[in-house]
Amino acid sequence: MTEHKKLYDQVFDLIEKHDTWMQNTINLIASENVSSPAVRSAIVCDFRDRYAEGWPGERVYAGCKFIDEVELITIDLAKKLFNAPFADVRPISGVVANLAMYTAAMDTNERMLALSIAHGGHISHARKNLGGTAGAIRGHKVRNWVFNDEEFNIDVDASIDLIKKLQNKGDEIKFLLFGGSVFPFPHPVKEFRDIADEYGMTIGYDSAHVSGLITAGRFQDPLREGADMMTASTHKTMPGPQHGIILAQEEFAEPIKRASFPGLLSNHHLHNVAGLAVVLAELMEFGVEYMDQILKNAKALAQSLHERGWQVIAEHKGFTESHVILVDVTETPMKDGRTVEEELENANIVINRNLLPWDKKRGRDYKTPGGIRLGTSELTRLGMKESEMDAVAELMTRLVMKGEKTEKIAADASEFRKDYQKVHYAFDTDTDAYAHLRFM
Repeated sequence: MTEHKKLYDQVFDLIEKHDTWMQNTINLIASENVSSPAVRSAIVCDFRDRYAEGWPGERVYAGCKFIDEVELITIDLAKKLFNAPFADVRPISGVVANLAMYTAAMDTNERMLALSIAHGGHISHARKNLGGTAGAIRGHKVRNWVFNDEEFNIDVDASIDLIKKLQNKGDEIKFLLFGGSVFPFPHPVKEFRDIADEYGMTIGYDSAHVSGLITAGRFQDPLREGADMMTASTHKTMPGPQHGIILAQEEFAEPIKRASFPGLLSNHHLHNVAGLAVVLAELMEFGVEYMDQILKNAKALAQSLHERGWQVIAEHKGFTESHVILVDVTETPMKDGRTVEEELENANIVINRNLLPWDKKRGRDYKTPGGIRLGTSELTRLGMKESEMDAVAELMTRLVMKGEKTEKIAADASEFRKDYQKVHYAFDTDTDAYAHLRFM
């Protein structure tokens, strides 16, 4: 056997090991989900090897007649689900969708307002010195919303005062961005529509985490509340594949289309467009039931952790109105988010560490923050409900709070997962959720 063949075989061995591990793991990563067998079937079609630059019916490449039809179906489904006048389903990720949104809304070097990362903002919203997409790639000058730590939301009055002060001193804000990657409560979009109109600002909304909830009418309705444009990731509360969407009012259609192509995209991963069509159809059929259970599970998990002594953020607000739960772990025996993350992963419970709004004042950074972030989208897709959330909270507590052996918790987590190996809320559910499918 050649060295190259050994490496070739090693790749497949590692893939199979990962898939097997996922079958035995409790995945609470808020930015992940598991695709249905139908989505997995769609994304291995021949579309994966083709090009279709441009808009359907206006392609640079030949050979797109069936690809165009699938993309038009995807666009139509996206418009219906989000009740949007316009949809572009070509962005290959949420970050690329955000870049297209910025490009359509602003010239380079113009100013925008967004959440800081410590307050839940995403790196694609951040300024240049942080390496953020908006600042480093587009050159935008990013200011941050004034944030109310206790309410875990944008401070409306203080932020309006900030906008007026900046405008009066000549530091014009051109774009107001809502949304984030820690997003437990709806943002006050409608409260800023009047001031946006007064100063000629555009409003954008990054729905990456909550896009599935929005399709079911279970979080907020940004395009009716005053947003001009909205971006979405398609693999968080929307259950895959990994891709992006831009939704917008009709007046922004042409600038967005041009930003996507020729600006940011050539091949736009056509196989994932096909997979996106499938998941949008699944959401049309099963989305309300699925999103309702995600929300019930998030509340249940937060309450179960709280009752066991975890410092879950925003108890006075019911902890969360989305799939996301934020927990301050500085009072646990492990004291920081990274340690908790690593210990849980070793026990087959996967979460991620996360900055808390007050971490910087306490000398913490993203490497060893004070918090962890949890999400219920994937466990819900596997058919789990409120009682299972209590069981998950107990496993976490036994490890982190009570100091039980990692090996024991790992074995118990694996045993717990045995009854949850199928995808729910989908048309086709026979194939196991994490079964490795190898073509020979």
